[in-house]
Amino acid sequence: MIAKTPKPPYYAVIFSSVRTEGDNGYAAMSDRMVELAKQQDGFIGVESARNELGITVSYWRDLDSIRKWKENAEHTVAREKGRRDWYQSFKTRIAKIERDYDFERNSDEQ
Repeated sequence: MIAKTPKPPYYAVIFSSVRTEGDNGYAAMSDRMVELAKQQDGFIGVESARNELGITVSYWRDLDSIRKWKENAEHTVAREKGRRDWYQSFKTRIAKIERDYDFERNSDEQ
């Protein structure tokens, strides 16, 4: 699902990862982190895809909202478990969205 985002500017946290073998509780924790993020002030939305490379993009109102999410205690535990158990490698990027545009096919165009 494509996240519904407001008029720019807003911020994106782009998390790219390569997983280790096996689930080891990853799916449940991933679902929990999305639910927890949705409760955070400044959270806008999230998009995620996983194959050989996983990419999750979360959208935030401002840098302070991102900082508070990073400092969330439960999120900190998940990040530590990720380093220890779930990820072979990962990279986090934070970007300011200054412009966006979209397209959506009308149901009668199909």
